[in-house]
Amino acid sequence: MALFQRKQPNVQSSAPLYTLGLSKSYLIVGLGNIGKEFDNTRHNIGFRAIDRFFEDHEFSNWINKTDMKTLIADKNMADTKVYIMKPTTMMNISGDAVQAVSHFYKIPNNRIIVVHDELDINFGSIKITMGGSSAGHNGVKSTIKCIGEDFGRIRIGIGPKSPEQIDSADFVLGKFAKSEEQEMKALLNETSSLITEAIFSSGFPSETRKFIL
Repeated sequence: MALFQRKQPNVQSSAPLYTLGLSKSYLIVGLGNIGKEFDNTRHNIGFRAIDRFFEDHEFSNWINKTDMKTLIADKNMADTKVYIMKPTTMMNISGDAVQAVSHFYKIPNNRIIVVHDELDINFGSIKITMGGSSAGHNGVKSTIKCIGEDFGRIRIGIGPKSPEQIDSADFVLGKFAKSEEQEMKALLNETSSLITEAIFSSGFPSETRKFIL
């Protein structure tokens, strides 16, 4: 797999990765279903993307915040406090956890990025949008219900359905094809880079990034 060339965010400097007065905070949410039976399913690619971002930036550890129904980790990145979370609810009530965390840490919607699967986008494409409808995604629908729709989304394509007649719920809860898993490392690396770019961007981008498969 080859990726198109794009400008990389400049997050390296001689300054330490911490400050005494952080100027802003970001909340990065990975959506998925909790439980071993859902590991590596298409619907849980949001969890996998957050796990890759966690590894790439060497967050220390996940903390289980039972009162906020989430796993959470945080890190200072330059002048930005970054919180990452994976709700421990089921997908269709993810918004409860997002609302609890965003309210507790006082993070506005324009600094919340939700990373999730998208059936209407083909595998190998990632679409970045700000606001909009849920497009039928239950986790996004729950989040909109709880905090409104004006948050950022990184939508990772898992489509098209195959076979076409399969029920959508069965498809998203199924495992990726072997050929797709072979491309997964590069896909997750790209998603992690996009999260980093969004955090350090002067404005949240809105575009589609495509792999060349």
